[in-house]
Amino acid sequence: MQTRRQLISQMAWGLAATAVPFAARANTLESAKIIAGFAPGGTIDTEARRVAARLTGSYAKAVIVDNRPGAGGQIAISALKASPADGTTLLVTPMSMLGIYPHTYKKLPYDPLVDLTPVSTAVQVDMGFAVGPLVPASVTTIPEFLAWCNANPTQANFGSPAPGSVPHFVGVLIGRAGKVDLRHIGFRGTQPAIMDLVGGQIAAVSAPVGEFLPHLPGGKLRILATSGATRSKFVPQVATLAEQGYKSLVYGEWHGFFLPGKASAAVVNQANAEIRKALGAKEVVDGLAAMGLEVRASSPEELAAALKADLERWGPIVKSIGFTADA
Repeated sequence: MQTRRQLISQMAWGLAATAVPFAARANTLESAKIIAGFAPGGTIDTEARRVAARLTGSYAKAVIVDNRPGAGGQIAISALKASPADGTTLLVTPMSMLGIYPHTYKKLPYDPLVDLTPVSTAVQVDMGFAVGPLVPASVTTIPEFLAWCNANPTQANFGSPAPGSVPHFVGVLIGRAGKVDLRHIGFRGTQPAIMDLVGGQIAAVSAPVGEFLPHLPGGKLRILATSGATRSKFVPQVATLAEQGYKSLVYGEWHGFFLPGKASAAVVNQANAEIRKALGAKEVVDGLAAMGLEVRASSPEELAAALKADLERWGPIVKSIGFTADA
């Protein structure tokens, strides 16, 4: 007959035995995916693939990238919204879809503060404002460019990757700061805009700094300013807009990782720990730097605060510009 001590010992052993597989499942999933709202080859896709490779084996036995392009990133966010909040599905997205879209679209298929759970920021992106051969080589600063625009109003224009994007609004605000009517030309992506820039079809392009880097050695474009609070590490020789007298024009964009809404604290913390570890890997930092992306991981709370701040900041800006995606 078992003694009380033996019975308690066997019960404890049994509980421990059943807990081990559960703990293992909690720490290492069988499979997981990172949804990217843009086609393979772009910055978001590259971020997702580099992080997925580092997460494989630690966060989940297999981590894949699920590209869901379309509707400017909305399809991907909707896919995350419909996914289980158990850690098996993550999303990486630029800030615009969460901080700006609510102000440019009358109706969105998601609520950024309800349907997504912040995990960690991924990278910080500064904007650059560059000119091409249409603008005289003597123009090397934003004030000089705006003066040239005043003297050549029919050529006073700039391109951006998309209407309603951060680069679009930065270009408009540069024109307003100099009291110049800069005509915006929206493209479907940055590279088509840059091709028209170096071909002399348009005067300037506002876009993420990294998009210009491959074209700098050829000398057919030159960056007049960057939009960050400090000079970009990728083009440190270029003065910021603030340094050139436009103190209020400090803008950038983060990309962040999110889980579906209602993800538990345990799931969020596990994802955050593994993603931050992945983003800290040298090959990830160096690989993203080659694309002009500065790795900047965060806590879930810091990402939530950044999203809230951007939602509040961009509302009045969008309203003052008068842009609507529904027009």
